Amino acid sequence: MGTSIANLKVGERGVIKDISLENIPLALLEMGCLPGEDVELLQIAPLLDPLYIRVNGSHLAIRKETASRILITKKY
Repeated sequence: MGTSIANLKVGERGVIKDISLENIPLALLEMGCLPGEDVELLQIAPLLDPLYIRVNGSHLAIRKETASRILITKKY
């Protein structure tokens, strides 16, 4: 099932399948936020933005708007 990182619940995981390269900051790509990588939603900030994720062994905080552009396949 396809969705985006922004639609995950805390503790859910997925595999990045597609990224809109035009709309994703280069820094995220450099930190390993690439197709084929596992991603896990660790925490959501109290005001629902940003989201804290683990990808490629790193913990990252990303805006919900950016997370919605990173398509994943959920892992069950």
